[in-house]
Amino acid sequence: MDYKIKKEDLHVLEKFLRYVKINTQSDEASETFPSTKHQFDLANLLVKELKELGLEDAHVDEYCYVYATLPSNLDEEIKDKVPPIGFIAHLDTYPEVSGKDVKPILHENYDGKDIVLPGEEDQVIKVSENPKLKDFIGDTIITSDGTTLLGADDKAGIAEIMAAVEYMVKHPEFKHPTVKIAFTPDEEVGQGTKYFDVKKFGVKYAYTMDGGYPGEVENETFCADSAIVTVKGKDVHPGYAKNKLVNAVRAASYFITLFKEDSLPETTEGKEGYVHPYQINGNVSEVKITTLLRDFEIEGLKEKRKWIEDWAKKTEEKFPGVKVEVEIKEYYRNMKYKIMEDPKVLNYAIEAVKRAGLKPVTKPIRGGTDGATLCYMGVLTPNIFAGGMNFHSKQEWVALKSMKLAAEVILHILRVWTENSSK
Repeated sequence: MDYKIKKEDLHVLEKFLRYVKINTQSDEASETFPSTKHQFDLANLLVKELKELGLEDAHVDEYCYVYATLPSNLDEEIKDKVPPIGFIAHLDTYPEVSGKDVKPILHENYDGKDIVLPGEEDQVIKVSENPKLKDFIGDTIITSDGTTLLGADDKAGIAEIMAAVEYMVKHPEFKHPTVKIAFTPDEEVGQGTKYFDVKKFGVKYAYTMDGGYPGEVENETFCADSAIVTVKGKDVHPGYAKNKLVNAVRAASYFITLFKEDSLPETTEGKEGYVHPYQINGNVSEVKITTLLRDFEIEGLKEKRKWIEDWAKKTEEKFPGVKVEVEIKEYYRNMKYKIMEDPKVLNYAIEAVKRAGLKPVTKPIRGGTDGATLCYMGVLTPNIFAGGMNFHSKQEWVALKSMKLAAEVILHILRVWTENSSK
């Protein structure tokens, strides 16, 4: 079973640079699925590249999900003992920062200093704020030009999966089980698994390549809901408004002041949950406030729901005539609950990280992945680092070394599954 991976044959960079130039920004306000049609541009390119590598079943469905299979090349006596393993990354980029006309910049032989992005010179990736940059002195750092995000979230993950598939096709001496590939749309707007075809995917164990720093293996996510709070008032001409006008704008402003200062994203870390009012729009008649509710435990999430409901009542009491409606939308739950039912999917990833020469860091992700939902759909799916840093920002960056290591970890995962399943 001994096999030394030829790291120089993991061609990640050219793929990554090709993918980030394709606009795949999703749109939370869209009523279509996928939320933006241009996500098909990348999906169709990936299908073309997968077919060129010989994955004959590669296709994109009507919902913009890409599926493909790399058949097992294991010896007959062990082929049926090793389950198929899946790898997943998402096509779309964050909707709130432009992903159009991305101009990737290569900072070769990085010197350890602050990186000024040439498109907007006030966009500076400071070492004081990004101490991990020091770990990649001498390596190639990839950024945007500062006018857009980069798109390493999650096109780094896509490039790593594609590089690993290419490696296996071109190195048939590397023995592996059946590998299932899926690329999903609309992950950034919380809809990445809405039409995911679990039966077609055909695996019980998979990994999203959507994490950050090398070595990280994320086995926990938030439990996530959102609260859509609608504040309804009554508009009247302001010149004749005394004892008649009910101002939804003022009431909504008061509602926002009730949020606890120690329970916001900007005041929490680690395993602390939060409430995050991130979108507000409206007028005197009606204001809509959208708030994220996050906690690592179900009970904590329920508590935060109650906060919103209590604040709604207080707002109605403060502003007679105002009506405050609360709609709770459930998104995903902590993947930990499911992964711990069959922890080998996590343990094998940790072993693979070690084989890549890295120190495994098992940690919760202060966010969510497609894997969180997939765990509850019957596919146990921890999250593996993809290397990107400063996600959702014009100051997003990724090191070439990180992406190569992630592609290598994919191959090691397949080896670990093969070795342990064929005993």
